[in-house]
Amino acid sequence: IAYGASLAGGGFDFHKFAKQPHTIVRFLSWIFSIVVFSCITAEGFVNKSHSPDAHCVFNQNDSACHYAVGIGVIAFLACFFFLLLDAYMPLMSNAKERKYAVMADLGFSVVWTFLWFVCFCLLTSQWSRTLDVKGIPQDAARSAIAFSFFSIATWVRRTVTTAHTPYPPTYAPSAYTPTTYSPYPSSAPDDFQQPPFTPSTITTTTQPQGEYQPPNY
Repeated sequence: IAYGASLAGGGFDFHKFAKQPHTIVRFLSWIFSIVVFSCITAEGFVNKSHSPDAHCVFNQNDSACHYAVGIGVIAFLACFFFLLLDAYMPLMSNAKERKYAVMADLGFSVVWTFLWFVCFCLLTSQWSRTLDVKGIPQDAARSAIAFSFFSIATWVRRTVTTAHTPYPPTYAPSAYTPTTYSPYPSSAPDDFQQPPFTPSTITTTTQPQGEYQPPNY
């Protein structure tokens, strides 16, 4: 049945859900997105000694920082939403709803893989052009670049996992084994046989022909 509709109706098992590869990859994507946008929002904007305005540490390109923060925040929210969807997926009995959920997950994963690749290239390019690194938290900048690259790997892995396993396979209800019953139990012994039919068992009450008997009053 399409998109695992035959497996719907099972209960939620947190331990099995947490051990699934797609759940682990989703959780890693969630953590990596937190690292990227938190590094930039916390230490990605600094101001020079001669300027009161704070600028992005990546070659003072504020657009690069805003782009990375936006991609990271949306990825964080999307991972949380799709984690809930993955947990609810085994309970969905409608094949059409499961299809829409799988296609939405796959489509978002493909798009965000590309956007993380753009983010990594943008941050790397702007960081290589940053000449004056005095007073710049370099560890935060390098961490943002590194975890944006790691995010590409996790979202690619998520895309492949979704394409090959479009539904969680571990929450299927156990196979139903019907109980067989005898049609009609009988208390009679198995070797019981009905006695044969004999004419003597029938009592006839017919009157002789040609002889009239008056009724009694």
